[in-house]
Amino acid sequence: MPVRPIVRYPDPALKALAAPVTAFGAELQALAADLLDTMRAAPGIGITAPHVGVPERLVVIELSPEDGVRHYVNPRIVEASPERIRHAEGSVSLPGVTEEVERAARVRVVYRDLDGAEREEWAEGLLAVCLQHEIDQLDGIFWLQRLSRLKRERVLRRFDKARAPG
Repeated sequence: MPVRPIVRYPDPALKALAAPVTAFGAELQALAADLLDTMRAAPGIGITAPHVGVPERLVVIELSPEDGVRHYVNPRIVEASPERIRHAEGSVSLPGVTEEVERAARVRVVYRDLDGAEREEWAEGLLAVCLQHEIDQLDGIFWLQRLSRLKRERVLRRFDKARAPG
């Protein structure tokens, strides 16, 4: 499947609310395959359809080859633990920079699989962080918005410096 162009920060599309997926079939399967190839090429461990300019609620996550590929269609967090963890986060839309973000240590997510079947799972650790990060993106919340203004400005300066020629 083709590697698609990634929408880059600060494109307004990254702040848009993604629409629910209503059609389950070959087009959704193809989009999921394109997202996986695009994420691997970036490289990254999670990607959403909005990252490639498709405003639909589809997430692809691959924490490691051993863990396998996970697909989440129309995911939503229905429960989050009060315990918090901090983890370095970044984005395929803002490559080369990361910063620690605080999130719930465990979340319960309901979603549909690529065939439209309803699913539910508890996630913890890195998977919980990734799900919260990617569901935020579907809701139009770019990960930088989870940082203090000072940290956000520092990340953007590092990004600008990394992109500067020479």
